[in-house]
Amino acid sequence: MLNLVGTYECKADVKGRVMVPAPLKKQLASVAPESFVIKRAVFQPCLEIYPMKEWEALMLKMSELNRFSRKNNDFIRRFTAGVKTVELDATGRLLIPKDLLSFAGISKEIVLSSAINIVEVWDKDKYEQAIDDAANDFADLAEEVMGDKSNDGDGIS
Repeated sequence: MLNLVGTYECKADVKGRVMVPAPLKKQLASVAPESFVIKRAVFQPCLEIYPMKEWEALMLKMSELNRFSRKNNDFIRRFTAGVKTVELDATGRLLIPKDLLSFAGISKEIVLSSAINIVEVWDKDKYEQAIDDAANDFADLAEEVMGDKSNDGDGIS
């Protein structure tokens, strides 16, 4: 499983091309020959970039949903709305489609933030605002999400 680390600031040019920073490109080297999937995030005004293997694993899970359930169909339709494939070009740039740039409110200043096995793409100001907004609630969120996990000796506290 891919385990990405880091947050990187970069710029998008007028065509929506983003030069992937060298440390992130190095982490993606094993999956870079394949294409990536870029989509709208579910909970935030940002984009998500999935290496193709991660996307295929997610789609395998989603394919198990009963398509005769209206709720499942609605979820699949909304989750995959605007999904596009992208590739790193010869110079290490990703071209982000205009409709997705517009969805995320990205103009020029961008933050690429690792999120375990995907990369989030944010407008820099929106990213900083989201981090600031969450700062006050993070301790409570951490306790709620991670506090109920049994201690299996992994040293996480």
